[in-house]
Amino acid sequence: MASVLRIYHTVINLKPVQIYGRLLFRIRRPKPKLGSLPRRRSVGGRWTSPIAKPQHMYGPCRFVFLNHEGYVQSAADWNNPSQEKLWLYNLHYFDDLTAKNYERRLIWHCDLLDRWIAENPCMQGNGWESYPVSLRIVNWIKWALAGIDFKEKWLRSLAIQTRWLERRLEWHILGNHLFANAKALLFAGLFFEGPEAERWLNRGLSILKTELGEQILADGGHFELSPMYHAIILEDVFDLINISRAFPGNVSPDQVQHWRDLASRMCHWIACMTHPDGEIAFFNDAAFGIAPEPFAIEAYRKRLDLAPTKEASGVVTRLEASGYIRIAKDDAVVLIDVAAVGPDHLPGHGHADSLSFEFSLGTSRIVVNGGTSCYGDGPQRQIERGTAAHSTVEVDGKNSSDVWAGFRVGHRARTILREVDDNPTIKIACCHDGYKVLPRGPLHCREWSFVDHRLSITDTVIGGTGRAVARFHLAPGVELSLEPVSSGDETYGKLRVGERTIRWWTSSPAIIESFKWHPEFGVEVPIHCIAVPFTHDRITTKFVW
Repeated sequence: MASVLRIYHTVINLKPVQIYGRLLFRIRRPKPKLGSLPRRRSVGGRWTSPIAKPQHMYGPCRFVFLNHEGYVQSAADWNNPSQEKLWLYNLHYFDDLTAKNYERRLIWHCDLLDRWIAENPCMQGNGWESYPVSLRIVNWIKWALAGIDFKEKWLRSLAIQTRWLERRLEWHILGNHLFANAKALLFAGLFFEGPEAERWLNRGLSILKTELGEQILADGGHFELSPMYHAIILEDVFDLINISRAFPGNVSPDQVQHWRDLASRMCHWIACMTHPDGEIAFFNDAAFGIAPEPFAIEAYRKRLDLAPTKEASGVVTRLEASGYIRIAKDDAVVLIDVAAVGPDHLPGHGHADSLSFEFSLGTSRIVVNGGTSCYGDGPQRQIERGTAAHSTVEVDGKNSSDVWAGFRVGHRARTILREVDDNPTIKIACCHDGYKVLPRGPLHCREWSFVDHRLSITDTVIGGTGRAVARFHLAPGVELSLEPVSSGDETYGKLRVGERTIRWWTSSPAIIESFKWHPEFGVEVPIHCIAVPFTHDRITTKFVW
């Protein structure tokens, strides 16, 4: 019965196109069209250098993706079953064509394109799945626009890949996958000319218009509610503006202006969700090294001559449509998640992190969420998506939302924001019902109170008979300078970051747990966690500096 309910809660929120689209995607296997090649269009405008990716190629056959080294020495290595699926996907993206100092690896890159064409027959292997096809089309075109002498056989392969993609759009997935498909069609539609290219261009524009309208929320946030994926989509929007300028007159000025307006709102959002150390916050699937860094996004914005990023104004910035709140006072920043897990039909990058938060002082992170080090269906993925890996409350050892498999969510927490006040004391209050499936359906409510140099978090679990624990994951580099001391029901201690001391106190006996922080794919860092089991239905935790 539990399995049936899990499937029900997972499927009931899907859009019809995701269900019948998956069936059609599995059944239909269109043959590649190998006919005459469309002509390459002349560049009539200015192509601006895009964001440079990190270097991934370190020899003619040696690659490093996701902090893991691998070699491609034979045709079989393109689909090596001993490598993780995401590693193989990255291999087929060809990101190194636009990476730092790419021009120094020109001979390697030329040979790599020749090898890919020869060793990856049409429709076979990871390289012909729609998502890597989409990213590869864009990267090959960016490389060509950088002034590379693009061979005829590369042009032919590029056209065949686009023809294949046009018939394998990922309607069954939607979200950032369908967006990437449409972006690739637009890039190819502008790079080539003729009736076929016009069809690609118009199809891409049509999908992008619909998807941008749905995926970019009123506050500028991306609807999957991950700062990492937001940064990826923002780079995509910049790229759309960039290539439309390189081939002027083919995309309407109104459409380009709409992209510029969206980019402005999206820049504001990512600025709000960035810590003072210049890196993104870890809510939902998020890690360093995958999306462009905020400083690189800002530099690209300037190269494209787009409007300056709107700075967060006031002490409290509420990203209402997304469900995040930023508090910035003096040198303290608190980022609060009162958001949904994600869009109902697409929560695959969501974590069970409802009412979690992150906290920085100066450029040092103090309280963090656990991050992301892997994808796929496995125990580590489950741990990283689980509630215990986040700075929030876990009840009965269960997750606040039923994250399962690699990218599935069954029942999911619904949040109710009850108070946002910044005068005179900053106070944020919210509840979520993610534990309603447990006996007596407990409700978790959390209140953040911020005054002077004191951050107080009061947690209440209403109803239920099980065990609850609040966790506060401490960032690497935060040292426990004094062992916790218990006095009655209270516990107190000190933290040290550099020359700075932070006192903490809890209204219930606390313990120090060992956890792992995952700042990048393939990386784990030992950290401490202040765990506060509930001895009453309400507990308070304070940080004072």
